[in-house]
Amino acid sequence: MRCPYCGDESSRVLEKRDSDDYSVRRRRECLNCSKRFTTYEKIESTLLRIIKKDGSRENYDRNKLRKGVLIACEKRPITDEQIDDILNDIEMKLMQKESTEIASRFIGQLVMNRLKKLDHVAYIRFASVYREFKDLEELNLEVKKILQK
Repeated sequence: MRCPYCGDESSRVLEKRDSDDYSVRRRRECLNCSKRFTTYEKIESTLLRIIKKDGSRENYDRNKLRKGVLIACEKRPITDEQIDDILNDIEMKLMQKESTEIASRFIGQLVMNRLKKLDHVAYIRFASVYREFKDLEELNLEVKKILQK
């Protein structure tokens, strides 16, 4: 592990913590410059392939999913930790599936289920892109469904 400050490869671990999302957090100290930094170690998942609506396939990209969720949650009272929890939960569900090829609509539905519980505005934003509402009437129907609950 290279020190982000001086680039030296010698460091010692001061503290190690396991987390719920199967990652390990390590607090390190550089033996050269004595500065401290944190590293995270996460299990590399098997290569997941996403089957898009048009039938094409692409590799799963957490950053792409995160970007979509962040856009839906923009200017909403949702923390980065809550977004990471959503992504971690979705990734755990994807890894538990028997197939390594997953339909994008399945992932979209998982995101919508989580956002619906967390924030209705973020849910509507995500659903409007994911479901490709044709007009305001479709959007209106979705809002009414939320208000009835």
